[in-house]
Amino acid sequence: MIHFNLKKTAFILSTALLSTAVQASGYHFGTQSVNAQGTANAAAAEAADASTIFYNPAGLSKLDSSQISVNANIVFPSIRYEADSATDFTGLPVQGSKSGKITKTTVAPHIYGAYKVNDNLTVGLGVYVPFGSATEYEKDSVLRHNINKLGLTSIAVEPVAAWKLNERHSFGAGIIAQHTSAELRKYADWGIKSKADILTAKPPKPNGVAEAAKIQADGHADVKGSDWGFGYQLAWMWDINDRARVGVNYRSKVSHTLEGTAEWAADGAMAKQLWAAKLLETRGYVPNEKAGVKIVTPESLSVHGMYKVSDKADLFGDVTWTRHSRFNKAELVFENTKNVVNGQSDRTTITPNWRNTYKVAFGGSYQVTEPLQLRAGIAFDKSPVRNADYRMNSLPDGNRIWFSVGAKYQLGKNHVIDAAYSHIHINDTVYRTGKASGNDVDSRGASSARFKNKADILGLQYTYKFK
Repeated sequence: MIHFNLKKTAFILSTALLSTAVQASGYHFGTQSVNAQGTANAAAAEAADASTIFYNPAGLSKLDSSQISVNANIVFPSIRYEADSATDFTGLPVQGSKSGKITKTTVAPHIYGAYKVNDNLTVGLGVYVPFGSATEYEKDSVLRHNINKLGLTSIAVEPVAAWKLNERHSFGAGIIAQHTSAELRKYADWGIKSKADILTAKPPKPNGVAEAAKIQADGHADVKGSDWGFGYQLAWMWDINDRARVGVNYRSKVSHTLEGTAEWAADGAMAKQLWAAKLLETRGYVPNEKAGVKIVTPESLSVHGMYKVSDKADLFGDVTWTRHSRFNKAELVFENTKNVVNGQSDRTTITPNWRNTYKVAFGGSYQVTEPLQLRAGIAFDKSPVRNADYRMNSLPDGNRIWFSVGAKYQLGKNHVIDAAYSHIHINDTVYRTGKASGNDVDSRGASSARFKNKADILGLQYTYKFK
């Protein structure tokens, strides 16, 4: 009997963050504007440029001209792991590398445009990357039977409109079209039945454990998939007086039906023999097959404020709540039914049991000279992962604290340059998973690991104002 879990569910888990960009949980970039990054994303109420499309589209009504803003964020994540234990389904130790680094540097571009139709109506368009990452373990990692490689990219296109009711109140709305593509690699031990036969032989074989441990029958699948999902954004901004402003922004849930193909290949000597003899096809494993899953990404609600301390200094604050509890279960359905430990199944089920989260950010700006402004901020960002038993090895996420600094420089009346740097302290985390149940397409054994996490983000933004 051959068992395999095509854990495209890691890609499911990651896309569950797409509509909550400011959360920055897991592999999410966490910032879609360099101007906002300089305050740890606390400045949503500022509406300083066209990137307000993402944080609060009602802020478009506060812009003094039509403009275009181009942003680029370079993310330097660092996730290092140390595996404490890893066994196959029969309980034998998995052989391979027990430590390493699993992340890569990623670049995210964003572009926003705003057009003032008249004094009361402004329209805009944002094209931004709410998600993008690359995570890869060594091919011989002892955790390979969980997730070995994950690549994810999301691009959102959002047309918006902002209407100024009066000098105090403005409203905004947008339609979000979100495209997600993913690639994944996961290994499986196709020699489990042979190992089990040896280990359970009656009478017991004298060297049974050593003989079973020699069986090398790993195979793997490469998965690629993509999908469009749609949602909306609603916003309100209120100038309480000449010094204070508050805003509210709501981003809706986005439903995805992720569909792709799985390409299977054999790696170990025994696996190659089974593959060549086409014995795997009779058990549901073919070179190519379809796989899909339905998910709902969570909605989020943000409340933010701004206070002008003086003509030179501003203070910002933001609180964002995200309904991550929507992602409590997901089923990956395969085109072909497969032999599993306890019969047959065409799916893999995971229950991450995520919790709702919040992010709290505070920041400020100071106008040093007429063209130069300095910015800084700090934020606490809660992880949706409850504990080590629900954590996935491809998402060793933990609570995090943002430390950000930035600068804005005005070049004449048309050109503005923003630069920012953020260091993100992420709690060290522990991953723990038990042996698969044997009732679905999953044959992993128990494993555990420790992770040391951190990230740095560099950002550069150019804004042109049509004056």
